[in-house]
Amino acid sequence: MSAVLDVREARFEPMTEARLPQVLPIERSAYEHPWTHGNFADSLRSGYQAQLLCAGDQVVGYFVAMKGVDEVHLLNITVAPAWQGQGWGRLMLDGLAAWSRGQGAQWLWLEVRVGNLRAQRLYEHIGFRRVGERRRYYPAAGGGREDAIVMSLKL
Repeated sequence: MSAVLDVREARFEPMTEARLPQVLPIERSAYEHPWTHGNFADSLRSGYQAQLLCAGDQVVGYFVAMKGVDEVHLLNITVAPAWQGQGWGRLMLDGLAAWSRGQGAQWLWLEVRVGNLRAQRLYEHIGFRRVGERRRYYPAAGGGREDAIVMSLKL
């Protein structure tokens, strides 16, 4: 059973290397093939937009995105399993879209596993459109690979 938090408590905070001990357990609990400390640290060193979504004293989720010339590419978005299904993913995507517009971006891009139907439904509900596929993009169970659907949102 998941806990419930009041959205009025929500706030974004910068992800820093000092906060990675709070991020990594969420990442590991949410994914079969999680990002590593090195993946997050490299993203932070590269200056990517990396934000924590906090409510009260809880880290509810986070995202990492890379800014391009007139676009932003979402690299990782995660809601802690205990907080999934409560609108937190939508809140983070709305925050990322607002930040992206403020950066002059006209498009928001992402990849999603073909098997992640829940995320696909969320992205489509927000207005993302399927624009392509990347074969064997993600690692999968047993050393295999899983295809990704490429999606974009006109900002």
